[in-house]
Amino acid sequence: MTLDLIPEDLRKRYRFDERGHATSILASDFPNEFSEILGALRAFWLTEEAILTPGGGRSPISAAIDRFLNRKGWKTKSFDIKITVDGNPVPIPTHKIDNYKNRVGIEVEWNNKTEFYDRDLNNFRLLSLLNVLSVGVIITRQSELQELFDKLGKGKSYGPSTTHWNKLIPKVDGGGAGQCPLLLVGMGLETVK
Repeated sequence: MTLDLIPEDLRKRYRFDERGHATSILASDFPNEFSEILGALRAFWLTEEAILTPGGGRSPISAAIDRFLNRKGWKTKSFDIKITVDGNPVPIPTHKIDNYKNRVGIEVEWNNKTEFYDRDLNNFRLLSLLNVLSVGVIITRQSELQELFDKLGKGKSYGPSTTHWNKLIPKVDGGGAGQCPLLLVGMGLETVK
């Protein structure tokens, strides 16, 4: 594991995991993108106000990370992929990546249905196989935050069947992203300000 390439201050605030040497790939082949990802994490703090803001569309938590990255040139990216069979194009549907720059894709899954993990991991798998994505990054919440949600009276909004670390890891370990290198980031109680 090369997670020691992530500065200690961030390792104290977030939980990190990786597959396929993602951190080494980012640090050596994509140092600018790696620095921007670390910058986004360093700038982000989870607030009770953001937790209490009703859902619908992008949560203020996902939007805050997206805004930081957008200022650094990260964009939402869709891919137009098709194969040709006997001269007839067959479209291969992929889902857009929320933040994409120079072969690195980032998805922030704060409070969605767990099927969003399947979608993201499959998308990363396919785009890696087609050699247009080198590393996929998923930023999500750690399961430990449920205690805080319950304390704030929002526990039902953030139920056990929504996106959180304990739902992500079995999907990753089950091969959901194929051979795509992954950096996984968990926001926990240490990210609360």
